[in-house]
Amino acid sequence: MQTDLVKRENCNVSRILCIDFLIMVNCHKGDNVLHNDISLFLKALNFSAEKHRNHRRKDERASPYINHPIEVANVLWTIGEIYDITTIVGALLHDTIEDTNTTPEEIRLNFGDDILALILEVTDDKSLPKQERKLKQIEKSSLLSDRARQLKLADKICNISDIANFPPRNWSCQRRVDYLAWADAVIAGLRGVNVKLEIYFDEVLADAQKKLAQEKDSAVGEA
Repeated sequence: MQTDLVKRENCNVSRILCIDFLIMVNCHKGDNVLHNDISLFLKALNFSAEKHRNHRRKDERASPYINHPIEVANVLWTIGEIYDITTIVGALLHDTIEDTNTTPEEIRLNFGDDILALILEVTDDKSLPKQERKLKQIEKSSLLSDRARQLKLADKICNISDIANFPPRNWSCQRRVDYLAWADAVIAGLRGVNVKLEIYFDEVLADAQKKLAQEKDSAVGEA
């Protein structure tokens, strides 16, 4: 029953993004390029939905995981005004190697070397301890390609918004505050690549910090 619900939710979200994508790409590309881009976009969307089909986000609503890569792609397109198909497809696929059984060779065969290279840039090494992985994100953020920096920016924007408004179950307020501080440190090395994304990140971060500060004050008042 839950699987059927996930499929319906995924289908509705995917349908909305597809419609927006078709409209906007048509405004920017010729017919031949448009056909190729849409084909690749739909292939990536279907691939990601299949790979994440049993995954849920950690929020109280247990949202379908596919919502996240779709949201990242949407932020890149609508906020960052990034119309590069490699970056958009990379956003849809960015968690497949890290969080599913997808192999690099599978990505290469289906989507090519450029998209594989982008995904690998933003993929953490899960064999390392969590704290070491987080430190490496800070250390290597300034060394990423422009595509990877923009993708990472959009990813952190979406994660911060979720942490503030739809936090993982059992996360304390302090743990959420610590996440915001860490994300801000990662973003420091990404700046200079897309002003619109950077401004939007700052706005989302400020809103999240304000919300968590209010939650802390409320908790103190109730104590």
